Amino acid sequence: MGYVTAVPHPRSEAPGPARAGRLSLAVALLSGALGAALALLATRQQWSQGTATVAGGAFPLTARGSDVTGVPAALAIVGLAALVAVFAVRRAGRFAVAALLALSGAGIITAALLGASDSSALDEQAAQASGDTSASVDTLSHTAWPYVAVLGGVLILLAGLLALRYGRLWPAMSGRYERAGTPQPRRRAPAVDPDRPEDLWKALDRGEDPTGA
Repeated sequence: MGYVTAVPHPRSEAPGPARAGRLSLAVALLSGALGAALALLATRQQWSQGTATVAGGAFPLTARGSDVTGVPAALAIVGLAALVAVFAVRRAGRFAVAALLALSGAGIITAALLGASDSSALDEQAAQASGDTSASVDTLSHTAWPYVAVLGGVLILLAGLLALRYGRLWPAMSGRYERAGTPQPRRRAPAVDPDRPEDLWKALDRGEDPTGA
């Protein structure tokens, strides 16, 4: 009695490299773009607040993320540029750009966490408001926006890790753009049939001598 070997249905097989590449590409693009947007948005918001004691009483002070640190915004722009550059390079270049993307996310996380408890920006404002260089802020409090920047950094880091792992499966810029400066071969003009008046007129229109003289 013979045995029949069961053939698995194509849809039941494990996802192939092509599908993994498409899925990772979509996730990386979404997380990288969203992460950069969150980091840039967070740096424009209020991160901390407090008061300074001046002659007239308590003076309210506030500091935005860009006042505390400019690192998250700068690295968000670097991350966006790296996310786009991934498709313009190949092999070792793609690996290097993907690593830069991941490092940008890690840098945003570190800078935002440090800025979440930083008071130097408000201390500087307190010194200016009171005229005393040794003055510091009172009743210091922080908002949740630094942690929004942290979330943005996490998303950019995720995009970088996906690029490191699956970047070799992603499409690259078409080769025709790389050879844009290469002169294209000149097409030869069609042969002129002296017995066809329309060919003679077309040759004359092109500035050619139809007689071949």
